[in-house]
Amino acid sequence: MKSYVFPGQGAQFTGMGKDLYDQFPEAKALFERADEILGFEISKIMFEGTPEELKETKVTQPAIFLHSVILAKMMGDDFAPDMVAGHSLGELSALTAVGTLSFEDGLRLVSKRALAMQAACELQSSTMAAILGLEDAIVEEVCKNIDGVVVAANYNCPGQLVISGEVPAVEKACEILKEKGAKRALMLPVGGAFHSPLMEPAREELAAAIEATEFNAPDCPVYQNVTTTAMKDVDDIKTNLIYQLTAPVKWTQSVQNMIADGATEFIEVGPGRALQGMIKKVDRSLATSSGSVV
Repeated sequence: MKSYVFPGQGAQFTGMGKDLYDQFPEAKALFERADEILGFEISKIMFEGTPEELKETKVTQPAIFLHSVILAKMMGDDFAPDMVAGHSLGELSALTAVGTLSFEDGLRLVSKRALAMQAACELQSSTMAAILGLEDAIVEEVCKNIDGVVVAANYNCPGQLVISGEVPAVEKACEILKEKGAKRALMLPVGGAFHSPLMEPAREELAAAIEATEFNAPDCPVYQNVTTTAMKDVDDIKTNLIYQLTAPVKWTQSVQNMIADGATEFIEVGPGRALQGMIKKVDRSLATSSGSVV
């Protein structure tokens, strides 16, 4: 069975999507429509922008969404998922690719999400750190016993867990986790504490936008970050999408559940190959590839 997976923030690169724009009139029209919806030339930034410009939250999230969704559309009959999942932001790309959201509504929600997250980051100094080489339970226990807000945020693959929270609490956790044997504890160059309680203001704002948006039943099961299980009910999908901002991204568990449900091949749709690397660390025997158009 084929599972199509969609990347999140951090996968962006200059020139992303330009090949689709040049090759397919339908892709060109979608990029131009995106420029209209967002009120700025995101296509120009995607194709020619500096890494710094692409890193701006209001650009990064819509850019990755556009590359992923337009690529899925241009794949035509080659995009034939038995199941899908997306890492954080990628969940909105996945839901749009399988018809739960229209292209326009998906893009508007991604833009709203990016701006709400940016605003939440500006309310309080916060950060994230990648912890490598420790069991999840050890990381969770250390976070639980530190003063201040620090939580497990991204379960990326076995031996790689990202923590998120207030700067002093994250720094203290890194210090203790190194003492407990972490191979590395790396502070990440991010705007704030994504997937932590500090995103509550963004969650409330996104909740209102999601409730005002039309959702359709997906064409195939969607494995969501919050529950890690196959979802098809629209109300459940909306609830999980709202809580995703303050809840951890359980990517490892989602991949394990897709495998248990029959997935043997994982195709990454969008920029980069980060998800393929994570999936291989869950199970080396799995076939992974990047989605492409002929």
